[in-house]
Amino acid sequence: MRKTTNRLSLLTTLCLLTFGLQNCEQKQKEKTLEVEKEVIVESEKPEYFLLRPEVEKAYGYSHAVKIGNSIKISGAVSMDDEGNPTAVGDIEQQMKNCYADLEKILKHYGCTFDDVVKEDVFTTDMAQMLEKSAYRAEIYKNRFPTGTWLEVKGLALPEFMIEIELEVHKSE
Repeated sequence: MRKTTNRLSLLTTLCLLTFGLQNCEQKQKEKTLEVEKEVIVESEKPEYFLLRPEVEKAYGYSHAVKIGNSIKISGAVSMDDEGNPTAVGDIEQQMKNCYADLEKILKHYGCTFDDVVKEDVFTTDMAQMLEKSAYRAEIYKNRFPTGTWLEVKGLALPEFMIEIELEVHKSE
C-alpha cells in the first residue's frame, strides 16, 4: 500500500511540474510574440518626406518614404523650388542637380550614397547620358549600386532630360 501511495505521490508531483512548466513556457511565448509584434509594427510604420512640399502636393506624390530599414526615393529631376525646370538643354548639369536633391533626402534620413542599393536612371537621350555618366564616379566613391538605365520618350515636362530614383537600405 505504501508503495502505491509513493507512486501516486510521485505521479501527482510529476504531473503538477509538467503542467507548471508548460504554463510558464506558454506565458513566455506569449510575451515574446507580443514584443515581436510591437517591434514589427513600429518599424513598418511609413515615414514620408517632402523635399518641395508645395510642388509635391500639387503633383500628388511624396519624394521619399521610409519603411523599416528601406527608403524609396521618387525620381529626382532638375527643378527649382517652384517646380520650374532648370539647366534646360544641359544634361550634365541636370544630372548634378538631381544628385544634389537626392543627397538632401539621403541626409534627412542620416544616409549617404554608400547606402544606395538601387539606382534607376531615365533619360530622353541615352547617348548624351553615356557621355556624361562619368560624373557618377564622384557620387559613388566606394561602389556603384545595382540599377537600370532607360531611354524614354519623355519625362514629366519636356525640358527634363534625366530623372534618377533610388532605393536605400539604412543599416541600424
